[in-house]
Amino acid sequence: MEDFDKLFDDIAGLKVAVIGDVMLDTYWWGKVERISPEAPVPVVMLDKKEQRLGGAGNVALNTVSLGAKTALFTVVGNDEDANLLAHILAKNQIDTSYLIKSEGRITTNKTRVMGRNQQMMRLDTEITTDISAQEEQQLLQNLAAYIQTEQPSVAIFEDYNKGVLTEGLIGMAIALCQKHGVVTAVDPKRKNFFAYKNTDIFKPNLKEVKDGLNVLLEDVNEHCLNDIHQQINAKLGHKTSLITLSEKGLFVQNADCSKIIPTHVRTIADVSGAGDTVIAVASLVYAANKNILMAAEMANLAGGLVCEEVGTVAINKDKLLRECKLVFNP
Repeated sequence: MEDFDKLFDDIAGLKVAVIGDVMLDTYWWGKVERISPEAPVPVVMLDKKEQRLGGAGNVALNTVSLGAKTALFTVVGNDEDANLLAHILAKNQIDTSYLIKSEGRITTNKTRVMGRNQQMMRLDTEITTDISAQEEQQLLQNLAAYIQTEQPSVAIFEDYNKGVLTEGLIGMAIALCQKHGVVTAVDPKRKNFFAYKNTDIFKPNLKEVKDGLNVLLEDVNEHCLNDIHQQINAKLGHKTSLITLSEKGLFVQNADCSKIIPTHVRTIADVSGAGDTVIAVASLVYAANKNILMAAEMANLAGGLVCEEVGTVAINKDKLLRECKLVFNP
């Protein structure tokens, strides 16, 4: 039987660097009772406005929720949204010392208008061009200083194609982590899919795999996923593939194991941010005990738990601990 109390205590002793695209998730909650006479659209009567952390910010929120000491490395605008973002990060005990504010960018903000617990509309504010060479160098210097002083166990690269993770930065940051024995985990997007060479954990979702390899999958089974792992590994030389399969669960493969882990039956309210939770939990568990199969099993469980709530939310440590004991130590 797995000693989950000890494992969660070990996770709480870890230090984590989260590197990548951070954003504000803004929610306007309201009621829908009629259709507009001006156009065939619902009228939403707003009740409240709420801001949550998205992207790399949500990954950091998940690692902090599990007790790990977390620092965020990103570039945002020099604007009001950046100030609000920094306030929310600090309020959640996420280290903002390495946050870079850029005069040439704006902070990404995704505004969702919610009615009847459903998303009625989304408004995005963002700049997705690559950060400048100067900002890239500053970000790398910040990461080097953090690794030197804090000696983190794991670095998580969270890529949302918003321009923070440039191809050059990715290669230099991974090399820096390897030099200092820091576990590297990646949640990629298509643009830099094949830039993440020699990482420990590579976690795309199935759509990103199809886009990256330009393949069509008629059926999702272990045989075809084995082949996909081999194709990716031939290009990246990474240790482990962790591929999220939406409602079908999660696939894990490295030199020692290969398995499709089915989802646990849930009442799904919203899948927003589930991938952030998966990469956060998998990275921390692997960094704590080097058991990739257990890391995948727990990440799959955690991803399902956060889907039970509306909007982007972090995993609840106590709830995950209870579920782990229930599912794995019945």
